[in-house]
Amino acid sequence: MKAPTKQNLSRRGFIGLGLGSAASAIGAGVLAQSALAQTPPEPTPMAGMHHAGAGDVHASMSQMLVGTVDHARNGFDPMQMLVDWDHGTITGETDDGRPIREYDFSAGDVEIEIAPGVFFPAWTYNGRVPGPSIRCAEGDHLRVNFANYGSHPHTLHFHGFHPAEMDGVEGQYRGAIAPGEAFTYEFDADPFGCHLYHCHAAPLKRHIHKGMYGAFVVDPPGGRPPAREFMMVMNAFDTNFDSENEIYAVNTVGHEFMRRPIPVKVGELVRIYLINVVEFDLINSFHLHAHFFDYYDTGTSLQPTLRVVDTIMQAQGQRGIIEFRPRYPGRYMFHAHVSEFAELGWMGFFNAVNEHDFAGALAEVGLDAEWDHKSLNGSTSK
Repeated sequence: MKAPTKQNLSRRGFIGLGLGSAASAIGAGVLAQSALAQTPPEPTPMAGMHHAGAGDVHASMSQMLVGTVDHARNGFDPMQMLVDWDHGTITGETDDGRPIREYDFSAGDVEIEIAPGVFFPAWTYNGRVPGPSIRCAEGDHLRVNFANYGSHPHTLHFHGFHPAEMDGVEGQYRGAIAPGEAFTYEFDADPFGCHLYHCHAAPLKRHIHKGMYGAFVVDPPGGRPPAREFMMVMNAFDTNFDSENEIYAVNTVGHEFMRRPIPVKVGELVRIYLINVVEFDLINSFHLHAHFFDYYDTGTSLQPTLRVVDTIMQAQGQRGIIEFRPRYPGRYMFHAHVSEFAELGWMGFFNAVNEHDFAGALAEVGLDAEWDHKSLNGSTSK
């Protein structure tokens, strides 16, 4: 297919143009395909949907990106990213008896599919966007072995306390790690909370919007109350490199959780580790339908900073923890409370079911008992 020239498209006029980057090692491949529906797909009726009429379901589904993404080709699945915590490998103890957790990271240039038929030349940690969801306990000693196999200098910058030499800022101390080089970041996990890491090489906005970020969760001593836990990284992609985003998502793939609602059980505590890394937009948000939740800003407190709310806002790099309990069976929407973001991919459903329906809800979206186990057993604290 002949590559079209770059067009001056606003986000509101976006129809799925994916423009490759000449700066990427992948090259300037252009992959263009319509991403928005001309004819809405027929939704599959789900148990417990008595609270909403068929017209309401059709109205929400008519704004979906059409088709499916090849997760096997991508090498990652947004549904698995909700629960695939990387606890590292315990390789020893400090002199005072704290665990030493070791993690292996690599940077590389990888083409990923961010919406059906829309491809993006990403810069990645471990071949995925977002990168691995690091999880540890407060006080653990961390060693993060980082090797750069990409085409540009990169760093790892963690939010939290650490020595200046481990800050991962270009031009300071070890600074950026050049292609073909490696470095080990070493520090204690502190404080507990919902944090993140990202590349801090210049230009910073490019390294972040190209995909170099991930979750960094530090569990408090003794842990938090038992819950079904999910990691949601709110991200977005500027596919034609005009400094405006064309696709918005949670865990990279637009409208993935519209196509595959997230199974939860009625009455159980659901905990969401929510991180905003969207570039080019000042504020992102999270709104949950038909429920209210408690919110722990940054997660550094065991007491909520906001109680009984249904919408929160986050600037880039801001994060927090959401807790709620589904009251009734049914499919409940969550999305950014900016209509443009929702229509361009940042919208999904929780599928709340009773205990006896849970196995079916898992199977309906291609999940199994292992996913269930991971969602309930992510904490490293005893």
